[in-house]
Amino acid sequence: MDPKTTALVLVGYQNDYFASDGILRGVVENQGRVDTVLKNTVAFIDSIASLEVAVFATPFFHDPNYRDQAATVGILHSIKESGAFRLGTTGAQTIPELLAMADRVTYLEGKCGFNAFATTTLDAALKARGIKDVLVAGMITSLCIDSTARAAYELGYTVSILSDCTSGRTDTEQEFYCDKVFPLYGRVVNSPVLTAELRAG
Repeated sequence: MDPKTTALVLVGYQNDYFASDGILRGVVENQGRVDTVLKNTVAFIDSIASLEVAVFATPFFHDPNYRDQAATVGILHSIKESGAFRLGTTGAQTIPELLAMADRVTYLEGKCGFNAFATTTLDAALKARGIKDVLVAGMITSLCIDSTARAAYELGYTVSILSDCTSGRTDTEQEFYCDKVFPLYGRVVNSPVLTAELRAG
């Protein structure tokens, strides 16, 4: 895997998922996994710091009045009702661990649904860098990770989902997606294996 044509796409690394008082932290049944995902993600980014891998974050924001969210059913409606990811709130802010990486991470705003490509400039940013391989990490496996990784595949990228840097709402959900769904359009791999592949070039 060539680092120069590889990009890591980070989805949902915001306080409402990862902070101890995050509004949506409780949607993950196995709370320990949330902390593990964060630890593994930070370790992975650190492990490839000397390589030319592009790192993009696609934060999930909503207008303070949720005017961008018309759904009256489903998970997006539930997010609206909970007040999560509301622009201007602490919960919508990027987690400190990513902010500490300064310009190592490029932030692309505009995401207001599951798919990080749909309402952002992510595809254009990847194409501008000549990216061929897309690595996907973050929250939540059955929603934003599946939607984003699937879109990447449909746009012609080779997709890898980081099994140890993603989390489903339950361990069963995580295992099902990694075993049955993701292999339909991508590769499921853990971060140490990717680090070795990227270092090997």
